Amino acid sequence: MAATLRIQSDWTQALRRDEGEAWLSCRSPGKPTLYGSLTRRGLSTEGVPDIAASEGFVVGEVTKKSILISCPHENVSTKFLAPYTTFCRIHQKSITCLDISSGGGLGVSTSTDGTMKIWQAANGEIRRLLEGHVYDVNCCRFFPSGLVVLSGGMDAQLKIWSAEDASCVVTFKGHKGGILDTAIVDRGRNVLSCSRDGTARLWDCGKSACLGVVADCGSPVNGVAVGTADNSLNLGTPEKAPSEREIGTEGKILLLAREDKKLQGVGLQSRQPVFLFVGSDAFNCCMFLSSTYILAGTQDGNIYQLDVRNTNAPIQVIHRSGAPVLSLLPYRDGFIASQGN
Repeated sequence: MAATLRIQSDWTQALRRDEGEAWLSCRSPGKPTLYGSLTRRGLSTEGVPDIAASEGFVVGEVTKKSILISCPHENVSTKFLAPYTTFCRIHQKSITCLDISSGGGLGVSTSTDGTMKIWQAANGEIRRLLEGHVYDVNCCRFFPSGLVVLSGGMDAQLKIWSAEDASCVVTFKGHKGGILDTAIVDRGRNVLSCSRDGTARLWDCGKSACLGVVADCGSPVNGVAVGTADNSLNLGTPEKAPSEREIGTEGKILLLAREDKKLQGVGLQSRQPVFLFVGSDAFNCCMFLSSTYILAGTQDGNIYQLDVRNTNAPIQVIHRSGAPVLSLLPYRDGFIASQGN
């Protein structure tokens, strides 16, 4: 397992002023953590900060937006990126979920302050306050159109909102526990939700109705993802003819990140199990890298890469720290992971 380099979270603020100081740490599993610091000594003629590191650490390339730090003792280096922009006034407490519209113009986010807001992605200006859930809102995402938002809350309700006037156009009820994640099938005629009640459900937006329980796991389902299955994969056959209201479910596989340490694949149209993989701890999130490869993150910090055609053993297990893996997103040829540290 590789060593992990960290700088304190507000390092960009600390190093903006002369003689500003930021704290460093390098943690390698099974070894004492190495601690150090970065100090800004001034600016170059090009306006780039002159940064020095304490003993045990080395400063590499420094730009106005990034800094490369290495720890030769552990043979590890990391490039730290400064944020492109920061919005501090959208929420008062921790952000629990956010999404950006397909055109990039709007953001939607939920927070432990109990609010869900739509805002301008360019400047953070708040456009809409979405009010209607009781208790915390756990998840939110834009439909592909960018004009509609899907949300799920601890009140066991799934809601669809207009991003234009903040009206709640549909409320789905049927779950017996808080909704923890959602997914949208194709362009959004159908949507999916998973819950603390252990089920994943398929919903018809046009009729405001539940089309069925896709899976009943007997354990909370923390995350879901839907994708097109590899042609060689046997997704099973539905026990009865699918509803004509099911749009785009054929050939799709649903991933379920479960609290009982299991990652499950289910044929979305057939409702039949495709695979069941047991990990090291509760699975928090999952995603598709392609029709063949998937990723899933656990509470103890592991990221599993699996081939859906053979899930007997993972392709690789990535472990950067023991902090929970909270979310995963595809990015270019790889992915981005967030962890609870």
